[in-house]
Amino acid sequence: MPETADSAALALAPVTAADVTTAVRLAVAVLRKAPDDADWSGKAGGLDWDCWETVEHLADDLFAYAAQLGPEQPPLDTEVPFLWYRRRQGGPSNVTFADREAGVAGLLQVLESCGALLAGMVATTPATVRAHHGWGVSDPEGFAAMGIVETLVHTYDIAGGLGIGHLWAPPADLCGRVLNRLFPDVVADAGSEAGSDAGADAGSGDPWGLLLWATGRGTLPGRPRRTEWRWYGVPAGER
Repeated sequence: MPETADSAALALAPVTAADVTTAVRLAVAVLRKAPDDADWSGKAGGLDWDCWETVEHLADDLFAYAAQLGPEQPPLDTEVPFLWYRRRQGGPSNVTFADREAGVAGLLQVLESCGALLAGMVATTPATVRAHHGWGVSDPEGFAAMGIVETLVHTYDIAGGLGIGHLWAPPADLCGRVLNRLFPDVVADAGSEAGSDAGADAGSGDPWGLLLWATGRGTLPGRPRRTEWRWYGVPAGER
């Protein structure tokens, strides 16, 4: 589909609390479609964690991003000092875990609840607030975008591990906006390769495929698969 002025404007629109809610609800809806006999102890895509652990990791990311924005004066050089630990060697280091006796339904409720915490903090925290992240001191919009990227790509991992990867296709406009917010290097490269001077627009083409490639999951023609990657949480005007 040819790019329009509306699609370009949408791709450059801010990432919001409502977007966090949308991403998490879409993820939960897809994961609920896993067969009753799906093996949640199987590997999540190319990760070393199993599907259950990866949902817990995702929920914990959303919780942690919300927590960073919580204090009246958020820390700028470290995380809020919760106790992080691993349930097994090689497993994710979390603050939050799901009660396994609650089953998959309980696990997904934990994910939905942590997503709501992040959405609430993004919605109520002034845009001028900054808080620490290992990939750059960020603002509420940045933490929203981080939570969405975590949700989109880890749902890809989990759905693939459960055999329902074909059901996961997040909205292109949402992928485009988080790319623009967190992956300016990737978007600029994509724009230059397309022969466009609008390198800050990830709204055209295949934003979901570009996001998978940017996070070391997908392949793109003419580009080597990424073995290392990062995003940039610092707001554009402060880099």
